[in-house]
Amino acid sequence: MSTIDTKQIQIKDYNYDLPDLRIAKFPLSQRDHSKLLVYNHGQISDDLFYNLPKYLPKGALMIFNNTKVIQARLHFHKETGALIEVFLLEPAAPADYELMFQSVGHCSWLCMIGNLKKWKEGTLNQQIEINGKNITLSAKRIKEVGTSQWVDFEWNSDNISFAEILDAVGELPIPPYLNRATQESDKVTYQTVYSKIKGSVAAPTAGLHFTKNVLEDLDKHGIDREELTLHVGAGTFKPVKSVKIEGHEMHSEYICVKRQTLEKLVSHNAEAIAVGTTSVRTIESLYYIGLKLSKSLDLQEHELHVGQWEPYDNDNEDITPVQAIKNIITYLDANNLNALHTSTQIIIAPGYDYKIVKMLVTNFHQPQSTLLLLVSAFVKGDWKRIYQYALSHDFRFLSYGDSSLLIP
Repeated sequence: MSTIDTKQIQIKDYNYDLPDLRIAKFPLSQRDHSKLLVYNHGQISDDLFYNLPKYLPKGALMIFNNTKVIQARLHFHKETGALIEVFLLEPAAPADYELMFQSVGHCSWLCMIGNLKKWKEGTLNQQIEINGKNITLSAKRIKEVGTSQWVDFEWNSDNISFAEILDAVGELPIPPYLNRATQESDKVTYQTVYSKIKGSVAAPTAGLHFTKNVLEDLDKHGIDREELTLHVGAGTFKPVKSVKIEGHEMHSEYICVKRQTLEKLVSHNAEAIAVGTTSVRTIESLYYIGLKLSKSLDLQEHELHVGQWEPYDNDNEDITPVQAIKNIITYLDANNLNALHTSTQIIIAPGYDYKIVKMLVTNFHQPQSTLLLLVSAFVKGDWKRIYQYALSHDFRFLSYGDSSLLIP
């Protein structure tokens, strides 16, 4: 393990000046024509994203997050005219994402509420039309759960799913730092071309640069491709307000990794190229899940959850990444499961010892963010040189900005 005391890291040391004009408000018309910064063992150069495959070793395994952003913002008006925004964070009842979107008639979510002080009690209603049928959608605030609100939704139809409700009235939640309203074009541009599994409230933005052509080119270059799912929560935008990292609480996020992906990892000696920080958090969490299972295979799915500080509290790690992945496969087989479903709260910051991820494709992140800490840990503290290069070479920043390939 590193000698860095991660919990004592001061977030002010991860600040840099990001002028507003460097934040990309809209994506390029051609996704794969974004710029690509290549950091290769300390050497920095730049290229265009569609040339990414030529920098990757033949036969390597690349892992993508196939989560799909939902239209998580719902707007209601009280009879007084007050506007209440209900922002869906995670399903409460049913708690399973797939079952949630199939729900008919009623469901419950944990939410953030905009203008909460104006919604002390009572039910909010709005009329919507779906497939020519008039529907009344109602929302009722039940209780506080941590920093979220439990909200019950009901609608008068037993053949219209909650997925259809959201498609009809929800708004796609683009990042707040874009300082603009969601536009119709965002419904396409703020999704990766391989997005499949609904559940995120923010896009895994490193994947926004990929096109069908780039994916085909990866195949031609002999790159193995696998997908996993991490549903990105609103916590991805949560600023670090504490002076030291130990005061920052990460949100838990749902993850799903299929057995075939785990097998592919084993066949690649548990080494992977991660597309995006969400893929990193999922892949690296697998090691600590496998570590738990080396002590006992008799665990429930929720007991496989990876806590925020777990990697830093495991000083006596004595299994290889390959063995960790094999432990998960054994667990799945013992429980007749074809995929691992659990959650992770992992924070990756300087002092973290990467287990599986060997290369990283990622965008340029906000100052003083947990994502910047993750990048710094990956490049062994050399983030400032990378970001200075990007700023001085006209790279575009944040969600709709340019990309980087990091090879430490």
